[in-house]
Amino acid sequence: MCGICGFVSRARPDFDTDAALARMTARLVHRGPDADGAWVGEGVWLGHRRLNIIDLEGGVQPMANEDGTVVTSYNGEVYNHEALRAGLEAKGHVFRTQADTEALVHLWEELGVETPSELQGMFAFAIWDAQKETLFLARDRMGQKPLYYAETREGLAFASELTSLMEHPSVGRDIDPVSLRRYLLFDSIPSPGTLLKGVRKLEPGTWLLWRRSGDTRQARYWDITFPPKDQRAPPLPEAEEQLRSLLSESTGMRLMSDVPLGVFLSGGIDSSAVVAAMRDHRDGPDIQSFSIGFEDPSFDETAHAKTVAQHFGTTHRHKTLTPSVMLDKLPAIMGRLDEPLADGSLIPTYLLSEFTREHVTVALGGDGGDELNLGYQTFQAHKVAQWYGRLPGLLRGAMDGAVRRLPVNHDNISFDYKAKQMVKGMAFHPMHRHFVWIGALTPAEQRPLLSGDLLAAAGDDDVFSIIDSHAARCAPRDSFDLLTYLYSKLYMCDDILTKVDRASMMHSLEVRSPFLDPPLVEFLTSLPTNYKLRGMKMKYLLRRAYRKDLPKHILARPKKGFGVPIARWLRGELRQWTEDLLHADDHLRALGLEPEGVHALLREHLDGVRDHRKALWSIIVLLLWYDMNLRV
Repeated sequence: MCGICGFVSRARPDFDTDAALARMTARLVHRGPDADGAWVGEGVWLGHRRLNIIDLEGGVQPMANEDGTVVTSYNGEVYNHEALRAGLEAKGHVFRTQADTEALVHLWEELGVETPSELQGMFAFAIWDAQKETLFLARDRMGQKPLYYAETREGLAFASELTSLMEHPSVGRDIDPVSLRRYLLFDSIPSPGTLLKGVRKLEPGTWLLWRRSGDTRQARYWDITFPPKDQRAPPLPEAEEQLRSLLSESTGMRLMSDVPLGVFLSGGIDSSAVVAAMRDHRDGPDIQSFSIGFEDPSFDETAHAKTVAQHFGTTHRHKTLTPSVMLDKLPAIMGRLDEPLADGSLIPTYLLSEFTREHVTVALGGDGGDELNLGYQTFQAHKVAQWYGRLPGLLRGAMDGAVRRLPVNHDNISFDYKAKQMVKGMAFHPMHRHFVWIGALTPAEQRPLLSGDLLAAAGDDDVFSIIDSHAARCAPRDSFDLLTYLYSKLYMCDDILTKVDRASMMHSLEVRSPFLDPPLVEFLTSLPTNYKLRGMKMKYLLRRAYRKDLPKHILARPKKGFGVPIARWLRGELRQWTEDLLHADDHLRALGLEPEGVHALLREHLDGVRDHRKALWSIIVLLLWYDMNLRV
């Protein structure tokens, strides 16, 4: 993996361009500790930080074609680069390195804006074409690698991370009120928005073309699609074999590396299936697997990870984390967080990445398995909600009241927490309620916490409109297809993949996701719902496909998640720190937050009246990010 940045200009900038590029590049050192590079042309500045994975000596960037008219700064892995290379060499292109980067410049010479469509992998890159005077930006299909950009008074600037882009003198630092409200609902900021006005994320499967002559345009080169309703599914045995074949092929491609490689192993079905697929290509002892656990048994999964590791004979390492260790790491994590992300599992993901990086440079993971195989408990809740919504009003009212009176339990995904979230979400549109279930603060819950000016600038409708805009692009066969699409766009991309990318790259660790290989994604989205969610049994086909490979109790395990005991921390080890932070009223007001509302939320949680873990953590992360990046 690497970090990229740069900018282009139509007129001579009125700032020190070399210094600006150096600052932008320096902010990305954790993404590429092995080397840095810069390329400067007429009105063009490209920066790069490199993490050596393939062709350790030859893959220096930015990289140009033979005559220097096409230059790229690239972050990612293109797994089909050898096949691309063979085709390009047959057309007369001359390669000087073994790096996958070089395929990009030659492919651009052949295909132009069609280049990303030929790439199988995870990537974000910029290509400058001197003859056409264009800058081309592109991002991979599922959004595994980040890319931010901003149109400036001189032209356009881009970077792998928001904090790098903020080093450009023409990028503003004003808060975007709509994005802030969406953050308080989603726990992350949905693409293409960011917390800053005028700064955007390039969406997954999308490219942008900037011309010095004056225009900028974008296009979507790929999207998740579903077949017609009348298309027949393959028989289950055939689907099982196809799933196994595609996951094995995808995993094999992701073993490409000139540096040590391992796998994250939680003991869940997704990571266990990835280890099973690795066994198709490597012997057990040659597979290095890694897991971390917690002293709190409601959060710990190490016993299951050890079972899978022993089953396949992997070289397994694990570490048990105490609350004090995790709390000690909080300043480092928050100090390097690129933009606000309130997913508490960022903390264990950071620690797992730190532990794994002590032994390997690349790790495989199971990300994407839940979204594409209907593996979240909220998909089961969607079925329950359809039944619950048909109950007589009086009965529903009585049940709602009983749920709200349940005593607060701070265990991981406790019954009372799930039941209360379920009832809260029932007041919303069926597609909106999912993000109420997994998110922090509904628009109504936000109002006491936000200033009148911020509320006026970003109405309630704007909070959910991003869901509606995604839904309008989707042509589903049923509501579960639509949920697959929405979770992939809004939760997987901007929460899960962002979390994994940032946490791993803080330690210069590359993480690869076999479930996100385009052929496998397209196969899974072609299957009917009852192949993935049969009755209330989640990941039905995936479990069937690996029933002979995995221990029975691993196949039967319910979804657990990768959480941390934030609710308890806020009332225990983090109490004084939390109270001090949330009583910094000037900082709250600077973000458009009302101190009185935030204080009331905190009191209810500390007194055990309500469980506000997600809401409070969202505000805490927002304040920490503001203090470290925006406060003067």
